[in-house]
Amino acid sequence: MKKQLWIINGANLNLLGKREPSIYGNQSFEGYFEKLKSDFLDKNIELNYFQSNHEGEIIDKLHQIGFSADGIILNAGAFTHTSVAIGDAIASISTPVIEVHISNTFAREEFRHKSYLSKNCIGIIVGFGMESYRLAINYFLTQLEITN
Repeated sequence: MKKQLWIINGANLNLLGKREPSIYGNQSFEGYFEKLKSDFLDKNIELNYFQSNHEGEIIDKLHQIGFSADGIILNAGAFTHTSVAIGDAIASISTPVIEVHISNTFAREEFRHKSYLSKNCIGIIVGFGMESYRLAINYFLTQLEITN
């Protein structure tokens, strides 16, 4: 049976490819996600994707998949720096979560240096552009091979 990995993107990440290309690049996430699915086709994983600009919908998705998925890759966008509730949702589920960011949040505005999610995640990947997601997937692949 294929392992289930979920990518969850938060606020404004539906605008990737259009939004601040000097920071986030020119590629849409949907296009990148199709490439990821193709690149990992033979790895016995199923990649799933969810995006919302609404904090509560992200929490609901974490609750929905957080006891059955094998791994979650979460880029909560600006909610990272404001949402105690998403942090609490991560703490409440059993599926491991990796926090990812496309940009190096520590090289940006001061408010982006604080994450309300990190302490409840198994790790953080920042600043590698869209490849941050691939790095997280590869981590889960390594861990899933070890435990199976």
